[in-house]
Amino acid sequence: MQLFYNPKITETTEQFSFNKEESKHIAKVLRKKEGDILYITNGMGWLFKAEISIANIKKCIANIISRERKPKRSYNLHLAVAPTKMNDRYEWFLEKATEIGIDNITPIICDHSERKIVKQERFEKIIQSAMKQSLNCYLPKLNEAIKFNDFLKQDFKGQKFIAHCEETDRKSFKAEIQPNQEVTILIGPEGDFSVKEIETAIRNNFIPVTLGTTRLRTETAAIVACHSVAFLNE
Repeated sequence: MQLFYNPKITETTEQFSFNKEESKHIAKVLRKKEGDILYITNGMGWLFKAEISIANIKKCIANIISRERKPKRSYNLHLAVAPTKMNDRYEWFLEKATEIGIDNITPIICDHSERKIVKQERFEKIIQSAMKQSLNCYLPKLNEAIKFNDFLKQDFKGQKFIAHCEETDRKSFKAEIQPNQEVTILIGPEGDFSVKEIETAIRNNFIPVTLGTTRLRTETAAIVACHSVAFLNE
């Protein structure tokens, strides 16, 4: 099954048209014709089955013939990850985290961050593509980049963790996480969090944790954390 994404479709939509780019892809690349079936999600949990009524490379139109609301996962995961020096590494993280299962992603700008500007539009497209590829009907929310201290001022529910590499008292993330919870995890930049940032997070009730015995890259640490939560909740 190939999944398409259209955020404008709602549970009451009966007919809709694809934009020019998608219409060309459907009619010319996929060689779909009138009467063929397409599957679409709006990224909010709905899976729509639609029948093509007009297969035109400039404007493809489809009629909704059935709709289904997919159940949400039993947990909610928010990863706050510092942008990596190389954009492609962060893009890899976004893709894989979306495939594994994540709800919110926030790029956090830290004391040791080498990159402080993110490509929001490109990151959104990567997340959308990964959602479709993994046949997921829930689109993770990509928040705008925010400074570390400003991020901590928000009100978080559930469990809160900061993963760092300082040789201080840290707990095992695997041992601390609980199933069916809202989980927020902070992952620092290549140079790790500063001591001051770690202390600030702890004062804000974030539990300091380790993700294993080896030093991990930022994007690897984020994926390990994401998979650990997903695996626990299987």
